[in-house]
Amino acid sequence: MRRLALVLLPCAVAVLVHLWFAHRRSYTPLDDDTFTDGVVPFYDVLVGVLSARHHQELRQAIRDTWLGYLRHHPHFQHRVGVKFIVGKHGCPIPEEDREDPYSCSLFNITEPVIGQDVEKEMVMVSDPAILVSSDVSTVALDFKVLHPVVITRLGVFPRCTQPELQSNVTVKLLQLDQEESVITARFSTINTGTLMNGIWYKPVEQFILPKGFEGTLVWESSDSDGLTVNSSCVQLNDGGGVLKFSSIAEGILPHRSALGFPGLAGGFTFTIYDGDNLSELLRGRPARMARHASGLRQEDAALQQESLRHSDLVFVDVVDTYRNVPSKLLQFYKWSVGNADFNLLLKTDDDCYIDMDSVLMKIDQKGLKRSHFWWGNFRQSWAVDRIGKWQELEYASPAYPAFACGSGYVVSHDLVQWLASNAESLKAYQGEDVSMGIWMAAVGPQKYQNVPHCCQSSPPHPHPSIHVWCSQGEGGENNLFMTPGKQKQHF
Repeated sequence: MRRLALVLLPCAVAVLVHLWFAHRRSYTPLDDDTFTDGVVPFYDVLVGVLSARHHQELRQAIRDTWLGYLRHHPHFQHRVGVKFIVGKHGCPIPEEDREDPYSCSLFNITEPVIGQDVEKEMVMVSDPAILVSSDVSTVALDFKVLHPVVITRLGVFPRCTQPELQSNVTVKLLQLDQEESVITARFSTINTGTLMNGIWYKPVEQFILPKGFEGTLVWESSDSDGLTVNSSCVQLNDGGGVLKFSSIAEGILPHRSALGFPGLAGGFTFTIYDGDNLSELLRGRPARMARHASGLRQEDAALQQESLRHSDLVFVDVVDTYRNVPSKLLQFYKWSVGNADFNLLLKTDDDCYIDMDSVLMKIDQKGLKRSHFWWGNFRQSWAVDRIGKWQELEYASPAYPAFACGSGYVVSHDLVQWLASNAESLKAYQGEDVSMGIWMAAVGPQKYQNVPHCCQSSPPHPHPSIHVWCSQGEGGENNLFMTPGKQKQHF
């Protein structure tokens, strides 16, 4: 009997091992970083660290502190896996030649008019129906400045068949989301100003609008007929590309708050500020593009060497810019379910320090390994920004659904699986934290609030619940502002 038991024991072990593998989650590989034998590593917590391509020093600071501590810990090295999420592609446009520092759009300027007022309109407006309405008293046009300009005059259109003004009109230039106008001009039937190129103009105090300025031009009249324009007379001139007018296309929200009907009832003249600098910028673009391309090749080579040396980088198929961070995160979720097995996923940033002792202790004490679960420090009823770095033009609601601060949050495996499965149909909004809130609103996970306060800049708190310290950005109870170079050492 004992001999029979010794014979059967290896068979039983083999059966149990086979059953264990059979019941483990199976995935289709989604990335080159896969395992040839089909076996994926298992972690209690998989940590994804969003990192910019050029942040080698921040990644190394993490390896020298909390990640190094994990890798040398006899228990944590098996419980926790850490990957840096890096965009596979760098933006091919140098920063000086981009529309803004957050995207990869070319500042596409052609034939700028330097040294004189830009007056003659050049680009036809195609559809008059989107410009004016017969029953409105205010119309407005939003624009963004891509190179500094000086406003010299404000103007209003007369009717094409009647060059005289038919009513009183006030023209205002405002900074977006500001109530006070920067400059104002008032027109009346007895004080029309000067007719130039089919527009009544009045000179104004000259203001320099800097690059990045977002403004709105507003025409107000008690008589809606004064704001009705025959589109055959209407053209827009962007000065060769120094201005960018907002789209009124379907699906794109106007930048401004409700100042009036999106339209056009006049214009303004401007000169290009510091034209010599703009000319020099354009002349130097070919050489700058060539240097930048060479720098990207060197950056690619350095990233490959870093990946070979540390085996902790995940390259996702996006251009690595701030605007693409939501897509970058979704691609990592796809990678994670194809290349790892885990209970929980912790997302953080490369300027943050994670106290994994406390995180794992909280997970064990609170039993946070359940499904349909989201643990973080949540912002509630956060207003949607229409301008600036966090500009959101495609989410119509005035406030976002609840979302966790991006410095550190934890989601259960089933939620990551849902995100990965639906990645191609999920829309990326302006930030990964608010995008995550919008995506999660569709499935309604159980939220575990980290602290009773919303994220905000504050002095260091002695007892942060999620145990995440960051050098900049989100602030609040779960962030103690520490640069990675000053992170405390565990070993």
